[in-house]
Amino acid sequence: MDRFGAAIADARPRVVAALAARLRDLDTAEDAFADASAAALVAWPNQPPRDPAAWLWRAALRRAIDARRRAAVRDRAVLDAPEPGPTPEEALLAAEIPIPDDRLRLIFVCCHPALAPDSRAALTLKVVCGLSTERLARAFFTAEPAMLQRITRAKRKIAAAGVPFEVPGREAWPERLDAVLTTLEIAYAQAYEDAALAAEGAIFATEVLRLSGLLAELMPEEPEVLGLAALVRFAEARRPARLDDGGAMLPPPEQDAGQWNRRLIAEGAALLGRAARLAASGPRQILATIHATHCARAETGATDWATIAALYDILRELRPHAATEVNRAVAIGEAAGAEAGLAALDAVRGVEGWLPYQAARAALSARAGRRAEARAAYDAALALGPALAERLYLEARRRELG
Repeated sequence: MDRFGAAIADARPRVVAALAARLRDLDTAEDAFADASAAALVAWPNQPPRDPAAWLWRAALRRAIDARRRAAVRDRAVLDAPEPGPTPEEALLAAEIPIPDDRLRLIFVCCHPALAPDSRAALTLKVVCGLSTERLARAFFTAEPAMLQRITRAKRKIAAAGVPFEVPGREAWPERLDAVLTTLEIAYAQAYEDAALAAEGAIFATEVLRLSGLLAELMPEEPEVLGLAALVRFAEARRPARLDDGGAMLPPPEQDAGQWNRRLIAEGAALLGRAARLAASGPRQILATIHATHCARAETGATDWATIAALYDILRELRPHAATEVNRAVAIGEAAGAEAGLAALDAVRGVEGWLPYQAARAALSARAGRRAEARAAYDAALALGPALAERLYLEARRRELG
């Protein structure tokens, strides 16, 4: 991604969230941002402006207001702006006003209980985070047309129900909280699977780190909120060691623990300790404990794979999911041998098109001496279009098999 594309991608969550809050319409916000992005590629001939987000905010708001005026003229109706409507000139004057950071507010809007549970996180990831429909379909293990239909229905439901674009009172937070946490968790997973932070979703690493910390401050008595904040910190702590000198991804057992961020590990441990004292365990706390067990290698010099496998046993009961089963199989392979890991992996169904599944099968097959199966699995993983760092790692392992 060039610097222009990176600047636009980095600004998108802030600007779309602010536009949606201002315009009270998700489709209009997305369309306006797309128009502003197209204009930016023409208006920024040499380099992005000093504040790309402010430029995009002004341009998108102006285009949205102009579009509404044209529509009002066509319909012979009087334009009724969502707020005292700014003129294009007033929008330009907004250059000196900080862009409202409404991401968390929009996340709560998109996680409204009026929406079907399986639509809340998907809509938020599409609107707030800008994930493509294709990537969302992969994240939710569903077909792309079905995902597009799900998002379209959710937008219509928000418009038809007149959902207010505001953070609900604290008494209404619990009914939306799980969807909010799921959204942040999936958004972070998109960044975590790209060790080099070079692909779509890279900005979510720092963004979810920030938002999860903010939620932990707002809801300090919610153990799953604390668990998610801890999980992200443990995972991000290992970021500095996730690439080798050639830019290839390194899995946790091969990373130099001396490069891990001790401050983030300490923050994660403190958050997880606070969650434990609340005595209400949940899946995000279990995931955080798994990551904490990985991080413990910085002190002990070894990874307790038996404990990690046992934690995945608990997680599969709390939240059954194919991804949990694949990760559990990897842990079993480390704790009890490659053949045991393959046996656990053989029980997982419907994830043949998921890159981590094929990578896990390839690695376990290679360790078990099943070279032909390993080669086939590595080829299948590479065919799924991994990010650069992951591709370099998979290609190196594939070459070792001849």
